Amino acid sequence: MLDAVVVGAGPNGLTAAVELARRGFSVAVFEAKDTIGGGARTEELTLPGFRHDPCSAAHPLGISSPAFNAMPLDRYGLEWLHAALPMAHPFDDGTAAVLSRSVGETASSFGPRDAGAYRRLVTPFLPKAETLFRDFMSLPLSSLPRDPVTLARFGLVGLPPSSWLMERRFQDDKAKALFAGLVAHVIAPLGGLATSAVGLVFALAAHAHGWPVAKGGSQSISDALAAYLKDLGGAVHTDYEVKRLDDLPPARAYVFDTSPTALARIAGLGNAYANYRYGASVFKVDYALDGPVPWTAEEPRRAGTVQVGPGSRDIATALHTASRTDHAPENPFLITVQPTLADPSRAPEGKHVFWAYGHVPNGWNGDLTDAIERQVERFAPGFRDRILARATAGPPEYASRNANYVGGDIACGAASGLQLLLRPKLSLFPYATSHPAVFICSSATPPGPGVHGMSGHNAAKAVWRHLRATAA
Repeated sequence: MLDAVVVGAGPNGLTAAVELARRGFSVAVFEAKDTIGGGARTEELTLPGFRHDPCSAAHPLGISSPAFNAMPLDRYGLEWLHAALPMAHPFDDGTAAVLSRSVGETASSFGPRDAGAYRRLVTPFLPKAETLFRDFMSLPLSSLPRDPVTLARFGLVGLPPSSWLMERRFQDDKAKALFAGLVAHVIAPLGGLATSAVGLVFALAAHAHGWPVAKGGSQSISDALAAYLKDLGGAVHTDYEVKRLDDLPPARAYVFDTSPTALARIAGLGNAYANYRYGASVFKVDYALDGPVPWTAEEPRRAGTVQVGPGSRDIATALHTASRTDHAPENPFLITVQPTLADPSRAPEGKHVFWAYGHVPNGWNGDLTDAIERQVERFAPGFRDRILARATAGPPEYASRNANYVGGDIACGAASGLQLLLRPKLSLFPYATSHPAVFICSSATPPGPGVHGMSGHNAAKAVWRHLRATAA
């Protein structure tokens, strides 16, 4: 009998398996697809030699992850590569705000009326960023925080809605728009509880560690985790779909890197997660380009990630339309990534890969390609002339590629209201279920979406306590 079986070989499932194997438990991972990776994959989606990340590409939370940083993943091929700027946000007047490694450069890009306000917002937390990331990403706390004072101060700033923070802290829209875009990375409405914390975490991550890409593609993260797991004695089985617990070998614990509804169906938990809500989806286009994106402003030409809004009200409207209606925004807010600025190996010499996505309603079945390209052209005239090939994916394609993305929700659950904090339901033990030997470790659990492995890391703590208790 195995000590633990993990269902799903995404970053959280692999992290949970590694954490258990590191402590001497026997572990096997079962993945329905024929390759591992979940939201951290790399594929030739357009043309030969162009390596695209179908889902996540830039990794501010990956390089900041206490779980990843405690593992020797560099020995297994994981290397973080940085563009000159983590992120830029262009405006119609040809200027851009930036999120730089430098607080000073970031603050200056907002203009004199908001530069000081931004410095006062972020600088109190930077000296203790490492401890703050560990404490924040380990919520709900399984032990006392390492720095309760800093965490409490962060909570006072982060718990209010981001719309409230932006109006209170900033005067001009450059700072407001960039911060609103940060919140939109988890598809969270700007007026939601604790959305200020979302924006602040992304900003602090840029200043502390940057927003890198993984050399060779996001698949490198998953491959490094799997290789480390195998060296620890764990096993990974692909092309193995699990429909019920009986499909799995006997084990003392079962850990699911799946959506809550899939877990309930497979483990026979009935309506345990009937009230769990799935949120808006995305429509994404991966491009093979004949050259770099011809941004009008200079800063986006150096940025790994570019937010295309432009204004805070535009972003709020796009998020509301995608989350609260049944149609896509006419002018979508876009998150775009330029991996080849940091990693030229992703494309043939002189060529580039680029991706952009806009938010759309859950399950939406339309085509946002033209709206996306109009938005990019607005800030990069001539962009369409550089397109060699494109690959599109909307909610149906995302749901088909990854069963965790219900209705195309790449966050594996709406990041709004109390569900942003209390995932997948109100509980002091979010990784446990009503079945004593069944646990959940997907991004439907704290700290939520992103390629950081912390949901798997936190869940593994609950699992090894269970294993030790049952062994005793």
